[in-house]
Amino acid sequence: MIPKLTQAPRTARPAPTGFDRRLIAPMVLGSVLNPINSSMIAVALVPIGIAFGAPPSQTVWLVSALYLATAVGQPVIGRLVDTYGPRRLYLIGTALVGIAGLMGALAPSLGVLIAARVLLGFGTSAAYPAAMQLTRSEAERTGQDSPAGVLTALAVSAQTVSVIGPTLGGFLIGVGGWRAIFTVNVPLSVACLVLGALRLPITSKGTASTRRDVDPPGMLLFAVMLVSLMIFLTAPRLDHWYLPVLSLAAAVGFGIRELRVPEPFVDLRVLGGNLPLVTTYLRQFLGYTTSYAFLYGYTQWLEEGRGLHAAGAGLVLLPLSVSALAVSSLTGRREAIRAKLLIGSAVQVVGCAGLFLVGSHSPVWLLLAVGAVLGVPQGLLGLAGQNALYRQAEPARIASAAGLLRTFMYLGALAASAATAAFFPHRADTPGLHDLALFMAAGSALLLAITLPDRSLRTLTPKTI
Repeated sequence: MIPKLTQAPRTARPAPTGFDRRLIAPMVLGSVLNPINSSMIAVALVPIGIAFGAPPSQTVWLVSALYLATAVGQPVIGRLVDTYGPRRLYLIGTALVGIAGLMGALAPSLGVLIAARVLLGFGTSAAYPAAMQLTRSEAERTGQDSPAGVLTALAVSAQTVSVIGPTLGGFLIGVGGWRAIFTVNVPLSVACLVLGALRLPITSKGTASTRRDVDPPGMLLFAVMLVSLMIFLTAPRLDHWYLPVLSLAAAVGFGIRELRVPEPFVDLRVLGGNLPLVTTYLRQFLGYTTSYAFLYGYTQWLEEGRGLHAAGAGLVLLPLSVSALAVSSLTGRREAIRAKLLIGSAVQVVGCAGLFLVGSHSPVWLLLAVGAVLGVPQGLLGLAGQNALYRQAEPARIASAAGLLRTFMYLGALAASAATAAFFPHRADTPGLHDLALFMAAGSALLLAITLPDRSLRTLTPKTI
């Protein structure tokens, strides 16, 4: 019989002695909503541009809008998860995903489509911080270090849908047109709502923090700082000088505010004293700048520079999916954080160099090989960053720390989309791809350079609960 959705049965059900594996399905499914919407759009930019008569400089906002919303939403909602518990934020966020899916599927203009992507960004920002908080709370409840398989499942699932997203998006576009990549969010949202309502624990009022812990002024200043900076980076122009000035002013106000309040949104004192965690955020930014630059830039080049259909471009990226999934699955249960970072960044440099070999008449096997090589760092760097954060972050703020990790991931994605727009101002041609490859190689080399001397990675060990 199906248990009723009331608190009594939840309280009556005896808690398992180990990690409650009923939580894994809603955690994983909710956490993949963001990466799948981030990656599917890659193969839809060209057909959407054709449908609305918009050039790449306008359709790039379909990418930037989601990342603007997500970069702000992840740490903000993560703090709310730390304060009020994961269940209610998870359910609200996944409901917004379904609404945004319908909005995008019925969008009559590019502007409405961009608005749907903003809503998707906020809606998909809840599940990952909620999952990390649930993982930490289960570790504290059981008195055991969280099983590596749980963190691996979160990282591998996100990486898997990120790399198969273009292939899946190409398939959906081939079957139902570009609107299908928005429609698919409706059944995913319903599944998350059902699983979340049935399986996520209800946070009692006695265990939730008080409302004064939320720090709305700090959140507002944080949002102004990020949004103004990211809008400027998306389209840097001299007549937009006021945007970085506004961002700097908000950053100063944010710093003053967070250093003075007893319960800040981001505890700058703790963060400033935790240099390894700050370095983890920087590595996240650099790794994903290259990853997303390849995802968006290479995909657009395959369609415009190579002349492939969206479905064909998705199939060419299939080796990227396979190699990333294989590497994640084989290495997931061993943390080996430093080794993964070193190998991943080195292979990323090699893969960027391989892009200089491709051209409009390159054989298909070369196009496939480049994707396969760049799938290896995608399978290593995300795992390493998540495991490093879990070991380095303050347990009481694990959800907001995880949200910040995703923020730096999407700051990298935003930098990648801005670079793509800059190197492909009119169309995705081969010279622009080679310029983009040089940009990617420089970021990957910097990632390797800051990882080699980092001795703190050698001492990361499971925390005592």
